[in-house]
Amino acid sequence: MPNGKPAGTPCIQLDEDFRCKLFGKPERPAFCAGLQPDVEMCGDAQQARTYAINWLSALELATRPDSKH
Repeated sequence: MPNGKPAGTPCIQLDEDFRCKLFGKPERPAFCAGLQPDVEMCGDAQQARTYAINWLSALELATRPDSKH
């Protein structure tokens, strides 16, 4: 997504199971490759996906260009 993406919109490189289609490929953006899951982002194992989606959504909103910090 050359111009980024709106917060709350899934990346166009995610498949129907929300898995990255570029994982392990050289064209995968450096940002994505550098994003490593940890407890802060994923919470506990039981709710990891939901917790991570909420964490990433908040990060997207906080860092959008028109965001007022």
